[in-house]
Amino acid sequence: MAILTATCVLLGIVINGTINFSYDNEARETKVTGNLMTNLGETTKHGFHVHTSGNMTTCKTTGGHYNPHGKLHGGPTDTARHAGDLGNVMVGSGGAIKLNIADKQIPLDGEFSVVNRAIVIHAGEDDLGKGNETDSTTTGHAGSRLNCCKIELKEESSGYMITVSKSTVLASILLAVTWTAKFVF
Repeated sequence: MAILTATCVLLGIVINGTINFSYDNEARETKVTGNLMTNLGETTKHGFHVHTSGNMTTCKTTGGHYNPHGKLHGGPTDTARHAGDLGNVMVGSGGAIKLNIADKQIPLDGEFSVVNRAIVIHAGEDDLGKGNETDSTTTGHAGSRLNCCKIELKEESSGYMITVSKSTVLASILLAVTWTAKFVF
């Protein structure tokens, strides 16, 4: 059984935490889990989607909902939906969001992989394409983007799982160069 894993780390004042992805290649299903903390009101729902781009300049640069098959927006159990339409997350007691989603349209490998794309949490509730607003069938009228993160594969090394990203490597190099320059020159 081949299992691929990935993470997406949300950093911010409004929402933070790590989103974990586990893809079972035989079952063709991805599990999305995690515990996020927010300063949002309890019992509020927020749109939760995979967006097209992993460009993390701002959450707006992540593009629209991941939609490789050109379908209208829908809910996670709808047959016709964007692949990235994962519905809503609920803010619970103390501002916590507990993620436990299983989905067959967001693989971590192959032609339609969501690796290097983004997760976006929206300010409003996703109407799942069933509302009367003009953007219901494109965005679920979920509102502005509260926070986002890039989905990155984990790589296995000596039995330990580590997350490797270009930004982490570059930050480490910059820190080493700064530290060296400070003490050598």
